[in-house]
Amino acid sequence: MSPEQMGGDGAVLSEELERIRVEGPRARAAILVEGASDQRAVEALASRIGRDLRAEGILVVPITGATNLKRFVGLLGPPGLDIVLAGLCDEAEADLFGEALHPDRFFTCVRDLEDELIRALGAKTVIELMVRQGQIGRFQRFQTQPAQRHKTLEQQVWRWLGNHKIRYAPLMVEALDLDRVPPPLEGVLAAV
Repeated sequence: MSPEQMGGDGAVLSEELERIRVEGPRARAAILVEGASDQRAVEALASRIGRDLRAEGILVVPITGATNLKRFVGLLGPPGLDIVLAGLCDEAEADLFGEALHPDRFFTCVRDLEDELIRALGAKTVIELMVRQGQIGRFQRFQTQPAQRHKTLEQQVWRWLGNHKIRYAPLMVEALDLDRVPPPLEGVLAAV
């Protein structure tokens, strides 16, 4: 079965490999992130601070999971295109990223990027985003599930975002005060 037939991560992986084939030779740097929500957050922050990553020759590449990291490092770093690489990863993947990328160019989120953004914004602000997106009723129903009732509001928001993070990652970045940007997100952009 081809990656396109698999859908989901297989299709994203195939698309990213094709994008690297086309855009990679013109790139000067790449930011490797675990998934599409991280990509959207990085791109949203770049836009907010006035950076045009495409014009700068910087690719933001969702690698569809840390197990694909070595493949992308091989394509984009030496012995591949040999461009500057930076990375943003979840705490659980820090060892893999640390082995593959230069130490001052990879940035680790405590737990994950959504957790960083929730702490920077506060759970109540994220809930306000849900209201604006017309999804507060869904979240409130989620809160009544037996597995969620004992959790803190922050834990409930984080868990709910697990199924909605691609949509909410850029919205959360847009809602941030620029002096409250999580250090890993700010750092990875500064590294390229």
